[in-house]
Amino acid sequence: MIRSQLKNLLDHCFQQGVEQNLWSAAAAGLYNLESPRHEGQGDFATNFAMIVAGKERRKPREVAEQLAAMLRRDTDLLDKVEIAGPGFVNLFVNPAIWSSVLTPIAEKEDKFGLCDLGKGMKVMVEFVSANPTGPLSVGHGRNAILGDSIARLLIAAGYDVTREYYFNDAGRQMRVLGASLKARYLEKLGLPNEFPEDGYQGGYMYDIAESIITEAGDGFKDADLDFFRKRAQEAIFADIDATLKRIGIVFDSYYNEHDLYEKGLIDDVVTTLRAKGLVYEQDGATWFRTTEFGQAQDRVIIKNTGEPTYRLPDIAYHREKFRRGFAWMVNIFGSDHIATVPDVLAGVEALGFDKTKVQIIMHQFVTLLRDGKQVKMSTRKATFITVDELADEVGTDALRFFFLMRKPDSQLEFDLELAKAQSQENPVYYVQYGHARLCSIERLAAERGITVPELANVNLDYLREPEEYQLLKTLAAYPGLVAEAAADLAPHRIIFFLMDLAGQFHAFYNKHKVMTEDPQLTAARLCLCRGIKTVLANGLGLVGVSAPEKM
Repeated sequence: MIRSQLKNLLDHCFQQGVEQNLWSAAAAGLYNLESPRHEGQGDFATNFAMIVAGKERRKPREVAEQLAAMLRRDTDLLDKVEIAGPGFVNLFVNPAIWSSVLTPIAEKEDKFGLCDLGKGMKVMVEFVSANPTGPLSVGHGRNAILGDSIARLLIAAGYDVTREYYFNDAGRQMRVLGASLKARYLEKLGLPNEFPEDGYQGGYMYDIAESIITEAGDGFKDADLDFFRKRAQEAIFADIDATLKRIGIVFDSYYNEHDLYEKGLIDDVVTTLRAKGLVYEQDGATWFRTTEFGQAQDRVIIKNTGEPTYRLPDIAYHREKFRRGFAWMVNIFGSDHIATVPDVLAGVEALGFDKTKVQIIMHQFVTLLRDGKQVKMSTRKATFITVDELADEVGTDALRFFFLMRKPDSQLEFDLELAKAQSQENPVYYVQYGHARLCSIERLAAERGITVPELANVNLDYLREPEEYQLLKTLAAYPGLVAEAAADLAPHRIIFFLMDLAGQFHAFYNKHKVMTEDPQLTAARLCLCRGIKTVLANGLGLVGVSAPEKM
């Protein structure tokens, strides 16, 4: 696109300068091309002169003058070149160039914005990974939507992506789950029971108990805890799966922690670490020498009871990710995992793998607000709001959009009333209404016997209003934005882009008529509107939000 054309022009000027002995090749690839923050500073700006001058020990403005002289020769692409500040070079694109973005949009349609950045690299995105002990909470919801949107971005950028859910159906918490269900089952039968002190108190336990009674009455009153554990796990996992599908998330694979034990992979990790001198016994426990990898203290990986700590299976699981051929592993964790990550990465390194291939996205907590006040939640007592309840109240589209409106490392305040509002104050409504309004323009044109013409038959020079230029610039930035958001695992940038594009369109629509008395102007604006509609739909698809035709 236009940015890449300018980058190619800069690279050409750099090489030309090297050949003419104006500067050496030392600064090759180090300079940037950016969009200025303030109006009047051009469409793009480059730090070329300052980078080159730094390498050559010259005055930046002197280099800037030489670069500007070269750039001014390309009058087809550039309208004006200015030098600003200590040596920035501001580039003003020929206004007629901007409308060229409509051609690839029309040609590629729903493929516009896709790229081959990943070149088929095999990537695993592991997310949610909630153990089947209860319905998905709001925190799980942020994790799920963040992970799925990152996966969508990576696919759009040409990566070979596997979405994986890792869970554990064994261990103490699952035994407590089984005991909780048995107690609720006996309680509903009117039989003596003992509820675990730290048991799962949610109403969903009564629902599962009721389903067992409906099936077999008191036929399982003497069943062991393993039976109740399995029944609870099956019912809860089915509920989790239904919730995820409801919000548009389907996993490619599931990995059970229990398999690591059954296949001897946990013991094998310990044996391997021991052979490397990285494991020792103390106070009846088995310790991993994490201090060898920059940590302040060593970590227990097997307790004195013989039960592994959470670190050990996580290390074994990540070794299996490498063995399965993934070149990049992205993990989406809640901030409560912050203490775990260094230990797992130390284990990966100790086993001889490149820990930089494992990337952790840590998201902060979610606070729900109703009428400006925080909604109180307690996970253990199951008074938390579930993802299903939240989707019931605000809808799946608002749920996904709002969860992505902040960077993962920022705490997110989810305003329930705003998410339900059908007004321009609600950002998802504002963006979707933009798409619906664009669809209505095309319907109105059709009613008047006007179809959106082929671009080859349209004089796009009629698009000369400032609002039109701004819209075209924003459309042209979309492919680069997708590539950058994918590389940085930052789906929130797509949200910001959509809000910006929708705002620009609404401002344009409120100021200018699309259906005018001039057929050529009308044709040009219909083509512009078609381009905006396509990009809005594509961007919404990247974050799993629908693009309605009517609202």
